[in-house]
This record gives sequence, C-alpha cells and structure tokens, in this order.
Amino acid sequence: MDPRCGTITAWPADTWTALTSLAGVTLGGGLSFLVQRSTQRTVARTEQRKLEVTRADARRAERLALLERFIGAAAEAERQAFGRPPDPFDPEGAWAVAAQAVMDRLWVAERMVRVLFPLPVHDAARVYFLVLNGAVWQGVPAGESARDLLEGPRLAFLDEARAALEGPAA
Repeated sequence: MDPRCGTITAWPADTWTALTSLAGVTLGGGLSFLVQRSTQRTVARTEQRKLEVTRADARRAERLALLERFIGAAAEAERQAFGRPPDPFDPEGAWAVAAQAVMDRLWVAERMVRVLFPLPVHDAARVYFLVLNGAVWQGVPAGESARDLLEGPRLAFLDEARAALEGPAA
C-alpha cells in the first residue's frame, strides 16, 4: 500500500521473478535434503542388516566349530570309557594319562558351550559330561552297558544343540 495515495501498488515483474526463483530454490533444496536424508537412512539400515547377518553367520560358524570340538572330545572320552581297564587308577598308566587329557579337553569344551550357547544346550552338555565323566572314572554300574548309559544324555545334548542352531540367534 502506498501511504501517499492510499492505494495498493503492484510489485514490479522483476520482484515477482526473483521471489518465484527464490521459492523454487528453497523448495528444491528442501526436497533434495529430504531425499538425501531418506537415502542415508535406507543405506544405514541396509548396512546394519548386513552387519547383523555377518555377525550371525560368524556366531553360527563359531558354534559349529565348538560343537565339533565337544563331540570329538566326547567321542574320545567314550572310547576311554569303553576301554577302561579293571584297575585304571595307576596314575602313571597310559590309560589314566590319556583319559585325563581327554577329559580335560572335554571339560574345557563343555565350559565353552556355556559361553556360546543358550542355557538349555549347556545343561544338556553338562549332564552328558557328568555321565561320561562317571563312566570314565568310576565305570559303568553292574548290569549296564556304557553305550546304553551314554545314549540318552548324548542324544538329549545333540537335540538341544540342533534346536539352538536352527532357532533364532541367541
């Protein structure tokens, strides 16, 4: 409004052109910012998912390697239990030395199962270890076979381990 005559004056065409241009630049810049931000978020989410998958794959490989060590040591311990001599407590005897080395490896593997697996898997590994440890050092109760004594705990452990590997990463 022009104060001298009380009428509204029109802005020159140059001013409208400049304002329209400024509005276009502002709108374009804002849209560009929003698109870049959205793209960055999408890329970040994708990278996070890739990292999670990589981490899960590494954990699975670590668990599989541990299972292989545990099962291998348990198989050696079972052989020691099956081959237990009538008088195994000669500390210098070859059987006792070999059995102690195997049981030490199995003990360490059992503890690592606790670290890398959910507790139900460790609980099953612990039961298997204790039954196996008893079969190696105390022998099998009269009238039972070592194979029958160990079968239940071994299968329970293997079933729990398989369930943990098939289920979601814990």
